[in-house]
Amino acid sequence: MSAHGIFQPPVAVNEPIRSYAPGTAERASLKLRLEAMRGERPELACVIGGRDVRTGTLRQAVMPHDHGHVLADVHQGGPAQVEAAIAAAREAWRDWSRTPWEARVAVFLRAAELLSGPWRDTLNAAAMLNLSKTAHQAEIDATCETCDFWRFNAGFLRRIYEEQPISSPGVWNRLEYRPLEGFVLAVSPFNFASIGANLTTAPVLMGCTVVWKPASTAMLTAWYTLKLLEQAGLPPGVINLVYGPGAAVGAAALASPELAGVHFTGSTGVFQGIWRTVGSSIDRYRGYPRLVGETGGKDFVVAHPSADVDAVAAAILRGAFEYQGQKCSAASRVYAPSNLWPELRERLASEASTIRTGDVGDFTNFMGAVIDGSSFATQAAAIAEARSHPDTEVVAGGGTDDTVGFFVEPTIVETRDPGFRLLRDELFGPVVTCYVYPESRFDETLELVDGTAPYALTGSIFAEDRYATIKAAEALRYAAGNLYLNDKPTGAVVGQQPFGGARASGTNDKAGSMWNLIRWVSPRTIKETFVPPADYRYPFLQPDR
Repeated sequence: MSAHGIFQPPVAVNEPIRSYAPGTAERASLKLRLEAMRGERPELACVIGGRDVRTGTLRQAVMPHDHGHVLADVHQGGPAQVEAAIAAAREAWRDWSRTPWEARVAVFLRAAELLSGPWRDTLNAAAMLNLSKTAHQAEIDATCETCDFWRFNAGFLRRIYEEQPISSPGVWNRLEYRPLEGFVLAVSPFNFASIGANLTTAPVLMGCTVVWKPASTAMLTAWYTLKLLEQAGLPPGVINLVYGPGAAVGAAALASPELAGVHFTGSTGVFQGIWRTVGSSIDRYRGYPRLVGETGGKDFVVAHPSADVDAVAAAILRGAFEYQGQKCSAASRVYAPSNLWPELRERLASEASTIRTGDVGDFTNFMGAVIDGSSFATQAAAIAEARSHPDTEVVAGGGTDDTVGFFVEPTIVETRDPGFRLLRDELFGPVVTCYVYPESRFDETLELVDGTAPYALTGSIFAEDRYATIKAAEALRYAAGNLYLNDKPTGAVVGQQPFGGARASGTNDKAGSMWNLIRWVSPRTIKETFVPPADYRYPFLQPDR
């Protein structure tokens, strides 16, 4: 269909967050969907070219807070399925890359409406069961942030397309934003359903086609996300879902000459491995693949001696323990001044003891379980290390129990060693480490914050003294891609705080902004001359008279 008009997508607004408070209709509705999905055990196939592909090699999707409960049996793919997915993406690219932009946008605007309405309980329940998210954490992720990505990205696309060059008299200069030639490999993490939705659909919105490898601990949420997109009208083969081990699926995709880009969120080590593989194979590809990655974090909270203790404590408790500390942006290291620490320590220990941990189906629990046995072992080892270190102690929490689910208590560690491993290494769990600095050494502490960890994703500065805020923001200019002043370092909202960091935290291409979308196009400059010259000779060639 050829349309005639300069179209303006609906103005995007952030999806309102429902409360799920006692007595509300949304609470009752979500609980019904949770119980229904607990009783299901579907068999999930890879989806290639719009068809279900069953390999016979199955992996179980389980509930982290009840790891004996199987939610689904999932067919695992390998190199053969990746090759089929690449072929399907190639075939779909012919039509999708030429589809008018407003028709592409309409698919995702419809998907947002479906998610906001009839699909809301399903995606939220999938995130609660498969990822062990509380109702609130599922709501802000699986529903609200996903809706925001799909709605705001439509406007960002329009802004990119409107960026055009100037034209001189007799000439019309234009920029055409072509989809990348080939397929994009999307590799998504377990911790945010919305990240999986955006990693796949940001390139697709711009006209690319995708092979999607989701985390093996988030297979159920990936399935429902794709089913929703299919109902919204996404054509077959535009997104091809291949479950399977990262090494097998990723290696096959990276080996293809048709690889046009990688859209990745996950560990720093894995992304560096992808970069090495692409670099060593660069002469094999049709073009230079775009590498876009958001990786690890060791996110900080720095309190100035003038900071408000109550505000700092609330930021640490929420920033460190919401969703079990399994956010790339989670507060995991704290630098507190000596004048505030006694009161802050008491407040943290007291409040941490009130945090309930358990099955997320019980809406009174603030925390669920960590994602799997490997994460559980990482947290348990870190806590044991803190207990045995001579300059470190566990201030609160520290309990672990994997009998039924992978449960780790919210744990607060205090260390007198500024180089302690728990201040450097990403743990991705509910363990936050605090270092107390002499209140007169704020400037030196800022240098310590900047140099201790290799990451630069998020960070918070708390101060009532405005000059201290200015000083800290400048000293930590490259220590965080998202910097929060008097707020916790988590909770970036699409359209408000574009998200991403640098150093070992990624390429900082800012999900939730036009800067991410522009990576998935290859601009073509078109110059049209209305009356071209008929003679090659320039006036300067005429002889002097």
